[in-house]
Amino acid sequence: MLKSFKLLFNCNLVLSRSCSGYVSRTRYLMRLREDDEACREALRSGNFLLYHKLAPLLQKTNNGVYKLACLKTSDLEHVLERVGKDKHFVNKSFLLGCTDKREPQFSLEVGDLDRSALEQECRGMFVDLRKAFFMITGPESALVAKGQALLRWHQTNGFCSATGQPTVRNQSGSFRVCHSSGVTYYPKMAPVVIVLVSDGSRCLLARQAMFPPGMYSALSGFCDMGESHFITSCCPHHISLWGYFTSSVLSNHFTGESLEEALHREVAEEVGLEVENLQYSGSQHWPFPQSSFMLACHATVNPDKTQVNIDTAELEDARWFTFEEITEALQKPPRNPKGEPPVFWVPPPYAIANQLIREWANQQQLSRK
Repeated sequence: MLKSFKLLFNCNLVLSRSCSGYVSRTRYLMRLREDDEACREALRSGNFLLYHKLAPLLQKTNNGVYKLACLKTSDLEHVLERVGKDKHFVNKSFLLGCTDKREPQFSLEVGDLDRSALEQECRGMFVDLRKAFFMITGPESALVAKGQALLRWHQTNGFCSATGQPTVRNQSGSFRVCHSSGVTYYPKMAPVVIVLVSDGSRCLLARQAMFPPGMYSALSGFCDMGESHFITSCCPHHISLWGYFTSSVLSNHFTGESLEEALHREVAEEVGLEVENLQYSGSQHWPFPQSSFMLACHATVNPDKTQVNIDTAELEDARWFTFEEITEALQKPPRNPKGEPPVFWVPPPYAIANQLIREWANQQQLSRK
């Protein structure tokens, strides 16, 4: 049984690190989400991430490393006043979470203000999120992605889809309400399957034209809506426990494409291969193209049926990589000496595609021993 599967269904393992602290922070956040007055009070002692047209603010440390800029309430109010904005503008921010010390964290869009003036006052710079991911740490990446996703959702859900009337947010930004229809809207994520395909000794990676030069990643695609029918072409012993759980429990109660179906379809569509078995690995929120929920899996194909047939409308290239090639890519960052095309490289550590690739490499190493 997969370790990740155990963790998914064993709450004691998940919360054993600091159960009392975790519960305390969770309930504190729940109160801030539901109680407008409590959230307004929290704004007085919060930490704020600033975004200019969805680009987060970064600051350079003394040792030349960039970090996510986080402003205290008093500092932010001072900055706003210096650029000609009322300090009560902080009330437009959205609640993200809180630190281990129960300091509330908020995101605030300042795209209507002068960018250069803000950068000067904050001693930082606004950086496109994709680029920022290569400049900050993993924990910061998760926080800044959540902040952007929440801002984007509010920007695109200002009106009720049923009545066309404006929707109104609560103070924390955890939902929006249309008072005309009574409909409440909550932030949503689109389910996406991401899969690393292997033939036993190699793994399949692909790239889209929009990827940075030289970067290859695992296959991925959105789950479709529609009637769900479990893939029956797989032999029972080839299906992981996660696959059995989702197909026998979830697919029988919901309409819509299951995890297994989406995985089989995406691999068939994009590279013309038929998956034989799969194993669930983990999940991750991903802010691109807007707000996605990545469900990561490993899959294998018949070693005698590995001919790749690329869907050029989706992919620029796809090919098999050896264990040696993957190991080298994981150990070395991308380089571009003297303007030469970058060598093959994989997504950075914060991406769940990197996790899949590392898991495959580790398994290959164990099997070789």
